[in-house]
Amino acid sequence: MSFAQFNGTLPATDAWSGYLAQAQDHIQNNQRLALLLLINSPIIAILLNAIRQLIIPRKASDPPEVFHWLPIVGSAISYGNDPLGFFFENQKKYGDVFTFILLGRRVTVALGPKGNNFVLGGKSTVFNAEDAYTHLTTPVFGKDVVYDVPNDVFMEQKKFVKVGLSTDNFRSYIGMIEEEVEEFIKRDSNFSVYQMNDINEWGSFDVVKALSEITILTASRTLQGKEVREALDKSFAELYNDLDGGFTPINFMFPNLPLESYRRRDRAQKKMSDFYVDIIKKRRESHDTADHDMIAALLEQKYRSGRQLNDREIAHIMIALLMAGQHTSSATGSWAVLHLAANPEVADALFKEQVRHFMGPDGKMRSPTYEDIRTLPILDSVIRETLRMHPPIHSILRHVREDVAVPGTLSSPSRDGTYVIPKGNYVLACPAVSQADPSIWREAEDWQPARWNDQSGFAAQALKMYVDENGEKIDYGFGAVSKGTESPYQPFGAGKHRCIGEQFAYLQLGTILSTLIRVMEFRIEKVPEHNYHTMIVMPKHPRKVSYRRRRLD
Repeated sequence: MSFAQFNGTLPATDAWSGYLAQAQDHIQNNQRLALLLLINSPIIAILLNAIRQLIIPRKASDPPEVFHWLPIVGSAISYGNDPLGFFFENQKKYGDVFTFILLGRRVTVALGPKGNNFVLGGKSTVFNAEDAYTHLTTPVFGKDVVYDVPNDVFMEQKKFVKVGLSTDNFRSYIGMIEEEVEEFIKRDSNFSVYQMNDINEWGSFDVVKALSEITILTASRTLQGKEVREALDKSFAELYNDLDGGFTPINFMFPNLPLESYRRRDRAQKKMSDFYVDIIKKRRESHDTADHDMIAALLEQKYRSGRQLNDREIAHIMIALLMAGQHTSSATGSWAVLHLAANPEVADALFKEQVRHFMGPDGKMRSPTYEDIRTLPILDSVIRETLRMHPPIHSILRHVREDVAVPGTLSSPSRDGTYVIPKGNYVLACPAVSQADPSIWREAEDWQPARWNDQSGFAAQALKMYVDENGEKIDYGFGAVSKGTESPYQPFGAGKHRCIGEQFAYLQLGTILSTLIRVMEFRIEKVPEHNYHTMIVMPKHPRKVSYRRRRLD
């Protein structure tokens, strides 16, 4: 017997080889199982997510949750493609209050006029706008303004801006806006037919491109100041576009992606801020008080503490005004021109209104005044109906800082208890739903400016509730305003975050539309659908409008 045989090595080696083979098979099986799990993990996650929603009961106080297959993603795709359709569909299932998942965020929706009042009339310490928006607005507007400061400071800044939105300033802006529109259509290559003075030839132009350029030209000539208007060259346009590239839905949902567009945004913000600071420093040094623009107004303002606005704060407020006003006004102007092109009888009535009020004995049109623009019923109804159907912003979010009970009037009629929205959720109001609700508005899907001319009709009553000129006013820190949160018509928001540029927007839009309709006829076969993939709701392509010089005979 050899030593190996005595020691039992040879039989042990055979056993060890067997163990190794079994272990290798076990490892291979585990690897196959792991690979299968990896391949099927999305399916497993989807199934577990569905089972959780179907089997695990929700708390009685929780609003109903919209069923969704994809975890984390939730209802983001359905909501992003067609928010109003998404809201109306789920309103039928769950009532006016329900929760949906938006890329990991729990968003509780409160629909209808009562829902708008609940969210937009809520306390800022509970329903907070800064928490909801600062990650989007601060990189674009800059530090120390708007949602980058506490609410009480923002309200003071709104008061400063309101000083610059004075009636005297508005009176001086009418002629400037008219001149800018006339000069634009005289030199822009898309209006070559107009420039040839041929009343029989038709041309075409991209309505969004044209109205975007007109809006920024008129805003810079008036609110922004002469230095900004003089700087509107190619380099400024590129700077603006880079900054605007940071004001998109992807920036809102994912604020810190390592993308070149984000880096361009940050570089553009710094350059734009420095550009305004240079203007402000020169204004301070020259002591020039003759200007009627926003910079001149802001240079004179002080906080309640007695501190003046510094140069960087003024610069960032000016950027905020430029970006926010540009998008909303160009969107509304574009939709208005599209509807006038699709409804030539309304366009003709609008033109005849201009003739009645402004045509002189010499056959020439005089310029409207500020008071004129405010008192033209057809022009007013065209703007209001356009804003009803196409409010620039459809969803308004707030971050919930503490548990909040939903009023019983908002809960489902069949419920005995009250919903509670937990701290950490978001709440969402959608005035666009109220403005398009067929149970509220007659023929809600039709663009009917005439509905605003019936003083006893529903539209007029909704407007009265929104404006409430003779009713109770509330001062949130920037002057007494109508709360307006209970109206089914809220084109400029409501409550303390109601847009203070509302009157300027009407002035700007009214003057632009008046000038265009005097000199051109428009035609389009069909008004485009909404593009909800942008921060401000724009028309989808194709959006070219045919035009020709207006016949004055």
